[in-house]
Amino acid sequence: MIMKTAFFEVKEWEKEYLQNHFSPAEAVFFAEKLSVENAALAKDCRIVSVFVDSAVDAHVLAALADLKMVAVRATGYDNVDVAYCKEKGITVCNVPFYGENTVAEHTFGLILALSRKMYQSVDKVKEEGFAVAIDEFRGFDLKGKVLGVVGMGHIGQHVARMAQGFEMKVVAFDAHEDKKLAKKLGFVYVSLEELLKSADIITLHVPYNEHTRHLINSQNIHIIKKGAYIINTARGGIIETAALVEALAEGIIVGAGLDVLEEEAFIKEEAHLLSKNYSQKSDMKTMLQNHILMDRKNVIITPHNAFNSTEALERILETTVENVKSFIEGKSVNVV
Repeated sequence: MIMKTAFFEVKEWEKEYLQNHFSPAEAVFFAEKLSVENAALAKDCRIVSVFVDSAVDAHVLAALADLKMVAVRATGYDNVDVAYCKEKGITVCNVPFYGENTVAEHTFGLILALSRKMYQSVDKVKEEGFAVAIDEFRGFDLKGKVLGVVGMGHIGQHVARMAQGFEMKVVAFDAHEDKKLAKKLGFVYVSLEELLKSADIITLHVPYNEHTRHLINSQNIHIIKKGAYIINTARGGIIETAALVEALAEGIIVGAGLDVLEEEAFIKEEAHLLSKNYSQKSDMKTMLQNHILMDRKNVIITPHNAFNSTEALERILETTVENVKSFIEGKSVNVV
């Protein structure tokens, strides 16, 4: 008997990808999110796969009496009633990782854009042509500089590896130190205070929570090594915007590369930014401070795009296919 899968919140390109891995008898596809109202669409399916906008609560699950598995196409799975699933013997799987190297590469893109004044150089050439005076575009080498990595998770580890290729010295702060990892990747653990005091470039790779909100703030931003650069591809709220504006004005920080801003709506999944259901709400004061940042020539801001590569998005689908097929074969993987 074929165990059929219903995929919800599927874009056309995702459907094309998935159709290469499932026959028409094995899968059906729906653009809308799964809900109580349309749960009957999956009545013949033992597996459903959803993105972040489908609220797979007890009501939806109760409407799918034959359901055996929920495949979440995201890292977060708080839109699924996992307790109910465990009670009913329904397996829930997620995509634990998909963009580590992708975000790390964007991080170094921002670092290089700042270190070699790429943004200003390109703008000047477009305005005046190739024969421009280049003195104002003098940059600096990464070789020999101290890179301070805040958060040595999967993304931070990729950043550390890349830094070695540039012959940088890496220091790291993490709430949970792994001495074997430090030896393997060639970095040194230090306190956050020591990292801020010693790093030429600070890059943030921690999750956003009550412990990391305003991790860089008006109290500690003044201990940052004068003339340092800061990179944030994690979450905007990790840096207190007002403190960053002040530090840039005082020359404590001389450049910033930001893929995230503080008053973005709280985003649980980067890929949610590509959803038609995503909406953004911001605090007016911080929005104004963000506009100040946007106007500074030594600040580069990208639109929360570090995760957004073809390969990263395909890895979400690739892992989902693996999750579904492994479950059907009785060898479940990535179970939450």
